[in-house]
Amino acid sequence: MSFESDIKEAAEIIKDAESVTIISHIDADGITSEAIMRQAVSRCAISLKSVFVRQLEPLTMKNVPDDDSLKIFIDLGAGQQNLLDEKKIPEKDVLIIDHHVSQDTGTPYMQVNGLKYGYEKLSAAGTGYLVAKETDDYNTDLAKLAVIGNVGDMMARENRALTGPARDIVEDGVKYGNIEVIKDDLNCYGISTRPLHLCLSYSDDPYIPGITNNQYNARKLIECDAGISLKKVNGKWRVWEDLSPEEKRSIIGRLALRLHDAGEPTERLKAEHYIFPDEIQYTPLRNASEYATMLNACGRWVKPKTGSLVCCGDRGEAYREAGDMLRHHRSVIREMMEYILDTGVTELSNLQYLHVGDRFPDTIVGIGAGMALSKLNWRLPIMIMCYLPDDPELVKISMRTNERMIAAGIDLQAALIEASEKIGGAGGGHKIAAGAYISRSAEEGFAESVNRILKEQLSEARQDNC
Repeated sequence: MSFESDIKEAAEIIKDAESVTIISHIDADGITSEAIMRQAVSRCAISLKSVFVRQLEPLTMKNVPDDDSLKIFIDLGAGQQNLLDEKKIPEKDVLIIDHHVSQDTGTPYMQVNGLKYGYEKLSAAGTGYLVAKETDDYNTDLAKLAVIGNVGDMMARENRALTGPARDIVEDGVKYGNIEVIKDDLNCYGISTRPLHLCLSYSDDPYIPGITNNQYNARKLIECDAGISLKKVNGKWRVWEDLSPEEKRSIIGRLALRLHDAGEPTERLKAEHYIFPDEIQYTPLRNASEYATMLNACGRWVKPKTGSLVCCGDRGEAYREAGDMLRHHRSVIREMMEYILDTGVTELSNLQYLHVGDRFPDTIVGIGAGMALSKLNWRLPIMIMCYLPDDPELVKISMRTNERMIAAGIDLQAALIEASEKIGGAGGGHKIAAGAYISRSAEEGFAESVNRILKEQLSEARQDNC
């Protein structure tokens, strides 16, 4: 078997189905995955319905219908096949399209998963797109959604660009005409919507001494040092996308000099961006990373179907609602980040953590953790613990770190899986961002357990490098 043969088999299974139920996750990768499958299945003239779940667990399995439809589990399912077994879903009624670590069970459910073949930088949306393309070449217009899902799931973060099959998908979008690639550009978020000085001051990968978290110095560098105007003739703020190549080089050069003077590497200063020329300028839909943030906002505030409608082309009511959720999302995230900084974290030797109780929704604590980390000790991965409003017996764990610590040997996914399984919980995610659910009765001492595992990871990595 090969990845390509798995893709072909999955496409044939879909085309032979009489009806389909799509079960997907609520983040940007899950929402784009659902939208890709929704459109691909619809174009085969097959009846379908969709179900979004925060996580595939015993409580949410009730949302999986007891019927003979083909159930496409996408961006989940690989690590929860025991639940499908327990529900006695027939093998013929299941297709799993995922990119998480797989769990083997007694039933050999059909699965398409690039991880099995060494493709670690391909999200579920990317895999789903490859299946959709195999179903019909017409589906190359959906490459754009796959790119959003890949970027939203941080598949481009390590290399500052999509690679492997995910990069091939980019080329499909370029050929179709709804993706434009900007190479060797500034590695920052908000290139289409944020005023220039905010774009620079909010950038923390890499952390630029004197600029990151300092709007005044960012503005000074742009206006005084580079001699570049922050505003247009009409008085509106310029964004990074407005700058000429010469203006971009001038700013990037000055940022590189700051990093060099501080003895910091400069390779993470540049990245590849994916622009969508079919979207209106100065909107969150204009580039992959900001589009993904809007979809994450929809999912985190229990409106994943609104995000799916936007992915499927709704630029009316659904887009307006998504915009409202994005603004609310950013407001609450900012409030949470300020709470973390004001309250302070507990520092252990290899970890910093804070329990926020039920103060903030469990769906956003990971994002808040990531933002707060840029203002805290970057050498210590951050863990945020919180309670779940719909299950008082569980504690949600969210962790974030950065590329430097990944290079040093940190793997948050492995750490949380190991620590949570010891106490009857469950974890997953990625090296740089991961989460877990544990029993409230087991939360005492959990941070110390994770801290010990992180210490072991760093020790093993140092030994390997000797």
